[in-house]
Formats: sequence, structure tokens, C-alpha cells
Amino acid sequence: MKYKDLRDYLFRGLLFEAEAVNFQKAGIQVGADQTTSEQQLLTEALSPFPVGLRNSALEMARLYSVLFAFENHVRGFIRETLSEAEGSDWLDNLPKKVKEFSEKRQKTAMEDSWLEGEKTDLLGFIDFGHLSQIIIEKWEHFQDVMPSQHWLKQRMDELEKARNFVAHNRALLPSEYQRMYMYIADWNRVVGL
Repeated sequence: MKYKDLRDYLFRGLLFEAEAVNFQKAGIQVGADQTTSEQQLLTEALSPFPVGLRNSALEMARLYSVLFAFENHVRGFIRETLSEAEGSDWLDNLPKKVKEFSEKRQKTAMEDSWLEGEKTDLLGFIDFGHLSQIIIEKWEHFQDVMPSQHWLKQRMDELEKARNFVAHNRALLPSEYQRMYMYIADWNRVVGL
């Protein structure tokens, strides 16, 4: 009897999970909304600092979030394109210097780091600048999507410089935010996001 109860419980959970997506699409909230509590935690964490610094921090946090999503989307785009074009051993065919660089960083993370974050994704260990290098090196797989190598390189080089400012907690000017948002929007349009 207890196995039947467990099976029924799990089955009901699976049915609800499958239907939850339909509820969410219809605008019905399913699950806890953490937005308010997250905003309260952020407000509390920033409260000791001067107003100007808090405002800058919030703008930089928004920019960092966009950069985080963009950079990881590019990694996913590369992974998906190369695995489809070259098969399961696509990682073996990365540019030699890029592959060696990322393997060295991954090895260090596995052996020396007390951090417990993601360590298995080799693309997660490459530098931002390597992303365009991989795409250009494997251009035959990306040329149908990207307008040109020049287009890609120009945007990625400028984004890398701005990204490094953000990653090292240096503030950008609002005009630089707009350029970054524009380049990311260009990328999204080109790859169909």
C-alpha cells in the first residue's frame, strides 16, 4: 500500500508540473514570487552606502546581468553550433591555444580552488575574447548566421573592453551602457533571439 501512495504522490506532482507551464502562460502565478524578498534583501544590503553609490551599483548590477546572460548565451551558441556541425568530439577541435588555456584554468579550478561552482564546462574557462576567436576559426559553421567576421570582431572587442570594466567594478558612463545594450541587441537580432 505504501508504494502505491508514493507512486500516486509522485504522479500527481508530475501532472501538476506539466500543467504549471500552461497556468504560467495564462498569467497565473504558480509558486512563490521571490521578487519582493530579493528587492528587500538588496535594499538592505546596500543601505549602509551613500545614495549615489547605491544608484551606481544598481545600474552596474543590471548591466552585469545582461553581460552574464549574453556571454553565456554566446558560449551556448558556440557549443550548440559546433556539436551539431562537428559531432560529440567538437571540443577536441577547438583552436589549440584556446583549448590549452581553458584546460589549464579548469585544472587549476579542480585542484586548487575551494569554490564549488560549475567546473565541468570547458567553455566556461575561456576568456571572453576567445569567443570571437573560436567563431572566426570555425567560420564555415557560423558564416550563415553572422554578417561578417569584421562585424563580429568589432562588437566583441568593444564588448570585451566594457565587460572587463564591469567585471572589475569600474563604472561606465551611460553612453557606454547604451552602446553595450545596442551591440547585444544586434547579436540577439542576428542569432534570432
